[in-house]
Amino acid sequence: MPFYQNIKPGTPQGKRTITKLQELRVQLTKEIPAKQMESNLLLATWNIREFGGTKYGGRLDESYYYIAEIISKFDLIAIQEVRDNLAALDKVMEILGSYWSYMFTDVTEGREGNSERTAFLFDTRKVRFGGLAGQLVLPPLEEKDPESGQTIYKPVKQLARTPFLCGFKAGWTNFTLTTVHILYGDSVGNNPARIKEIEDLAQMIANKAAEKTAWSHNMILLGDFNIFKREDHTYEAITKAGFTTPEELQKLPSNALKNKFYDQIAFKVRPGRFETTDKAGVFDYFESIFKDDLQDETEYAEAMGKAYLQNSEGIARDEKGKKAYYKTYWRTFQMSDHLPMWVEVAIDHTDNYLKEKLLPPQNEDGATGTPVVPAEEDGAKKPDKNEADL
Repeated sequence: MPFYQNIKPGTPQGKRTITKLQELRVQLTKEIPAKQMESNLLLATWNIREFGGTKYGGRLDESYYYIAEIISKFDLIAIQEVRDNLAALDKVMEILGSYWSYMFTDVTEGREGNSERTAFLFDTRKVRFGGLAGQLVLPPLEEKDPESGQTIYKPVKQLARTPFLCGFKAGWTNFTLTTVHILYGDSVGNNPARIKEIEDLAQMIANKAAEKTAWSHNMILLGDFNIFKREDHTYEAITKAGFTTPEELQKLPSNALKNKFYDQIAFKVRPGRFETTDKAGVFDYFESIFKDDLQDETEYAEAMGKAYLQNSEGIARDEKGKKAYYKTYWRTFQMSDHLPMWVEVAIDHTDNYLKEKLLPPQNEDGATGTPVVPAEEDGAKKPDKNEADL
């Protein structure tokens, strides 16, 4: 559980924080499955709006507690939009406590990179870093020189924000996560540059999954893909590469307005070895904190300051304008304009493993008998259950 010793209950802000945390915890317990040390993995992705930025006055102290409380309910979560200043991320890690660890990228340079990072946060009581980590670079195009016949390599346009790949272990399972924040571009569903980024990334990860020497053949893509609708070519670009999304998530929008399918968790895994349960969803924290009601809006009027009362031109806002400022802008910079998406994965395959141990060995043609051992694997050390790509 997160650490709350620095909350001061004697202040109005401290008392409010405690009360809101209690409401949030009730909702989390109701909607998110309980963590089980050996049987399940709770995996999530969350674009936390400009995490580390200072727009709209910056985040209140209480917001970091709410963010940490939500994160603590999962075992492993991918975070997008972490800014170059890591103070916000470090503050959340401090609240989460020493059981939690993290890995993050350097910022992506350039205008389209937006000085953003991505990160993985994980509970070390359940999840272990597997040793594999890297920021992905698309391979060059191979062409034949028409005169010399030699192979030449031409660089390709890279993704605007570099994807982050890491290998993890939990229970009997090794798996590789790749998180990304795909280019938004024009505000249209089928932006060609966005489609191209998703196609290139999904196919690259699919190719890695097919490699015989891959660290793991359980590949998961997760993050902010800026997909408007499931019918768009942006979503099709994921499925064309052989990835599937849990049925429970397919009809759930993930933005705060609940009208876009920006965020996705997609799987390309070994059958029977990294299966999702029937539990998955999108968590709407605005049902408990920074609610869309006049009471909460009034409660935070002082914190919102002068900008709540008048616009940038000094013109007074009417009640509708003040409500829009609070709901659409200010509170989304306290939390986010995205909602965390999560899925439960089964990671204890003991029963299946023991059942398979009783089956007679098979030859490569499927017949029972002495198994054929490929020459390159002869004498190889069998991995234990924590090392196996089960």
